[in-house]
Amino acid sequence: MMFNTIEEALQEIRAGRMVIVVDDEDRENEGDLTMAAERVTPEAINFMTKEGRGLICIPLTGERLDQLRLPLMVQENTAPYETAFCVSVDAKHGTTTGISVPDRAQTIRALVDPAARPEDFTSPGHVFPLRAREGGVLTRAGQTEAAVDLARLAGLVPGGVICEILNPDGTMARVPELQTFAQAQGVKLITIKDLIEYRIRREKLVKRVAQTWLPTRWGRFRASLYASEVDRKHHLALVMGEPSPGEPVLVRVHSECLTGDVFGSRRCDCRTKLDLSLDLIAKEGKGVFLYLRSGEKDTTLVSKIRAYELQDEGLEDVETHERWGSKEDLREYGIGAQILVDLGLSQIRLMNNPRKIVGLDAFGLHVVEWVPLREGPAT
Repeated sequence: MMFNTIEEALQEIRAGRMVIVVDDEDRENEGDLTMAAERVTPEAINFMTKEGRGLICIPLTGERLDQLRLPLMVQENTAPYETAFCVSVDAKHGTTTGISVPDRAQTIRALVDPAARPEDFTSPGHVFPLRAREGGVLTRAGQTEAAVDLARLAGLVPGGVICEILNPDGTMARVPELQTFAQAQGVKLITIKDLIEYRIRREKLVKRVAQTWLPTRWGRFRASLYASEVDRKHHLALVMGEPSPGEPVLVRVHSECLTGDVFGSRRCDCRTKLDLSLDLIAKEGKGVFLYLRSGEKDTTLVSKIRAYELQDEGLEDVETHERWGSKEDLREYGIGAQILVDLGLSQIRLMNNPRKIVGLDAFGLHVVEWVPLREGPAT
């Protein structure tokens, strides 16, 4: 069974039906039954309880949780993936003990009711709100954010209902079991990865905020600063010459590497690639060097130094990369592609390994040539 499209999933969400959302294989690799909170019914909660078997939670935006004055369950979150549980609640009105299926459905509907106020809930209760990060799956690739994104994209109140799917023996269901479950129950199956790709191809993620001339040892560049609408990080585009629309242009998309770019670390070739690409642009007198800021806070630097530490202990590079995650970030390249489009590019001569930058055609960018920076594969 193949995964369904995001468009198919949105039709289901809009109609008040559930879908299964599959986590990334590098995270929990779980599948959650997911639906829009404003469409919840007692029958849906009963199905999640009997067939899903996991904990039922209610992902909501931070704005909504602040309106209801529902704080985080703990101030110091030590969970592996920092799932942001808030204090549990019951609705004051229309419920009895709070634990019955109709009571929980009533509480969930109240949580997304614009007329509901903080005084309409009691705590602790039997319903568990989760605080989604601003920016959704483009900020955190989690089930919490996926549920809120799906409801919003379906044109509904941005709040969801999720429940992990367990096997009958109580173990976590993985993709093969989830596919069987989806076929047996007639439920659509999607991935968070596809949801991320759907959003970056349809939403404007960057905004040009400043521009100036920058003299360098390679020559004079027009420096354009872009702000990400997702996480407020800033990215820098250095443009030499005046690329014309439709003209093939030299392009290097370079991810930030503090140890290599600044200190010339011999453990990577980042500084070498930076120098070689700017040398080529200077030689031709025209081209774009796009410098993407990487990582959330200082996690990229932490991962890099820890990877070096593992190498010191004898781990091979491949093992180190698998453990600390050196995969190219789809969101990063989506932002990069949108910057290149904003600069007016359409035909590019790419100074990156094209296997690592895929899907550019969806943005109207066409790689007409791969320009290696040295013998062997470029990175």
